[in-house]
Amino acid sequence: MAKVTIDGIEIEVEDGTTILQAARKIGGSVVPPAMCYYGPLKGSGGKCRVCLVKVTQGSAKDTRPMPKLVASCITQVQDGMVVENTTNEEVLNARKGIVEMLLINHPLDCPICDQAGECSLQDLSYEHGVSATRYEEERRSFNKVDLGPYIQLHMTRCILCYRCVYTADQITPERVHGVLGRGDAAEIGTYIENVIDNDFSGNVIDVCPVGALTDKTWRFKNRVWFTKPMDAHRDCPTCSGKVTLWARGEEVLRVTARKDQYNEVEEFICNTCRFDKKEMNDWTIEGPRHIDRQSVISANHYELPVINVPIVPNLPTSTKKNLPQH
Repeated sequence: MAKVTIDGIEIEVEDGTTILQAARKIGGSVVPPAMCYYGPLKGSGGKCRVCLVKVTQGSAKDTRPMPKLVASCITQVQDGMVVENTTNEEVLNARKGIVEMLLINHPLDCPICDQAGECSLQDLSYEHGVSATRYEEERRSFNKVDLGPYIQLHMTRCILCYRCVYTADQITPERVHGVLGRGDAAEIGTYIENVIDNDFSGNVIDVCPVGALTDKTWRFKNRVWFTKPMDAHRDCPTCSGKVTLWARGEEVLRVTARKDQYNEVEEFICNTCRFDKKEMNDWTIEGPRHIDRQSVISANHYELPVINVPIVPNLPTSTKKNLPQH
């Protein structure tokens, strides 16, 4: 076991735990943002550099600070390590610069993007971005590509997080797409014209943090905050069958895997559940999906708030009149 202090909060974690994982055990503002790291995918992380933190003390044995900012998603903790995230001005400035780099070629099409309301880049830009850009060159752009009947690739929005590549590598029988080219010419593609066609191909949509990979059966049908997300399940021979339904009235507009508070998939689902089961009677409804109150998706208040009503004992009427009224 190792003790690590992050933003003044000490926690004991198992050896081999990364700084990001340790911060997630604490929760709250201590947790660095992450655009490429994805818990369920082995080897993910270290690409976007958004999760940079300052290690002011390497360990109890070696109290020297690390000379440069480190990526918290791939840096393992040491016993006695001291880490600064939101309390360090250098970290916040670096994060602001990284967000500016991510937005250099990103199109300003949030009003028409299907990822709006669920976009990790939107949240990151709101928290760490700036209102203006210094970039004056022409932004790079790509034509939209259909990767089969269900998935559309809009490479112009891609931030090269590699999540979809890791997903195809680890949960599908074979991968037909990857990152082609280097530097400014790097892009997600299939090299020769090909389609992503397997029972779990739709999961690349769920792992994408931006609107680069979208569900063609959902495109432009509705805004996510106008829908009602509900947890549901069915007996599926291919996957767990545990999903989130996004409905408008009795119409199921889309089906996604369930995600945790860090927007990571809890269990990957098959294409049959995702694309073919769009009727309410296909599913056993468990209840409304809990959405964080800070999310725009909770704007319709579909989940009834819990109101604590004080229980007044049997007091004389004259006494009750003097109690505050709710």
